[in-house]
Amino acid sequence: MKIVSIAVSKKKGTRKETVGEAWLSAEHGLQGDAHAGAWHRQVSFLAKESIEKARAAGLTVGFGDFAENIATEGIDWPAVPIGTRFRLGESALVEITQIGKECHKKCAIYYQAGDCIMPREGVFAKVIEGGPIRCGDEITPVGEKPV
Repeated sequence: MKIVSIAVSKKKGTRKETVGEAWLSAEHGLQGDAHAGAWHRQVSFLAKESIEKARAAGLTVGFGDFAENIATEGIDWPAVPIGTRFRLGESALVEITQIGKECHKKCAIYYQAGDCIMPREGVFAKVIEGGPIRCGDEITPVGEKPV
């Protein structure tokens, strides 16, 4: 299980730009990202496998296109119980707070990509302990074992 992409954006509801590394701030989220703040959806995760499935269905999408902060390999996010904690890299620690989300209106991502899989396959977390994260960093479950 590892990080394969990190992405940030200044505005909510838009595609994110990928970066090689970033800083997770405790109780805040990914520095420089519009979703960071004092709430339960500080960081979003989506499986690389979900993005590949969208590509196979004919969508022209890549990392950051579904507004996910962190794309991962080897984790079935919708099957992970809320409350599960993950260590990202050496020091960052996150706790899963929400699986999927309700979209009240079709966002720019839906119109640009033709679909948005975040409501079905993305998960959200709050940052418990901050630290640097990089593409290629290992993700280790802490506490409940994910599916």
